[in-house]
Amino acid sequence: MFELFKLLGNKRLFVLLVGLVTFIALMGFTLGPRTALSWPEKFLKDSVGFVQYVFYKPASAVAGFFKDVANMRAVYQENEELRIAMGHYTRDRLKYNEMEKTNDRYKDLLKFTAEQRNRYNYEYRIAQVISANSDPNSRTINIDIGENADIKPGMAVTSQEGLVGVISHVSAYTSTVNLLTSMDANDPNSNAIAATAVGKEDTVFGMIESFDPKTGMFKMTKISEESDIKKGDEIISSGIINNFPKYMRIGEVKKIEVGEYGLTRTATIEPYASFLDWKELMVVIPPEVKE
Repeated sequence: MFELFKLLGNKRLFVLLVGLVTFIALMGFTLGPRTALSWPEKFLKDSVGFVQYVFYKPASAVAGFFKDVANMRAVYQENEELRIAMGHYTRDRLKYNEMEKTNDRYKDLLKFTAEQRNRYNYEYRIAQVISANSDPNSRTINIDIGENADIKPGMAVTSQEGLVGVISHVSAYTSTVNLLTSMDANDPNSNAIAATAVGKEDTVFGMIESFDPKTGMFKMTKISEESDIKKGDEIISSGIINNFPKYMRIGEVKKIEVGEYGLTRTATIEPYASFLDWKELMVVIPPEVKE
């Protein structure tokens, strides 16, 4: 026994022994089944979190500073582009105003009627999408306005990007929209779109009659062989068919091929509208159908 006390008189060995006992006790305590942290673990976790916070804030501030510097450069470039765009807009606006005055003068000289003057002054009614039918054979969506907002079957529906579909059924407070993605050239009830190209209204004409769900593209057929339609042209509705008023944006030409029998050409059109995740749309109300 005396030898043991003498051995324990060694301070280093005593500290080592106490540390070993404490370590074993902690292991036994922490490895057991528990539903909450012990106060030493909480203290350690909070301490580490505080240290991380102290070091993270300056590092985050430094990183944010360099990010802000990079963003300032991007904002400067965007401002330069906006200045250029504003200059173009101002120039085009002046040109447009002059053309509008000239048109008004010609309309007065030719004695245009009020209906002729307001033919393309469409009204837009905002509508919220309340449900969608995912059936590939019946692609429709429902919106929250109907007869209460003077909505009628046959009215075109568009998003901010481009043409979406046409009103097929109307109830008092809701309407069903038949999407353009359901177009089928073999379906006699399908709504075809008479289309043309921006800036080429007198030389380009065709019919958009079908949608390919595999490629997500429209097919524009019956294009004259002499037509100067080109890849990149912006396709809009020509207004010949009443369901789709004039100047409705549809899509962009991606490819042009020889049509059936080699007498016409066919264009592949990428739609501007995404046909996904809509929240709100606009119903186009032509003046001739307003009450």
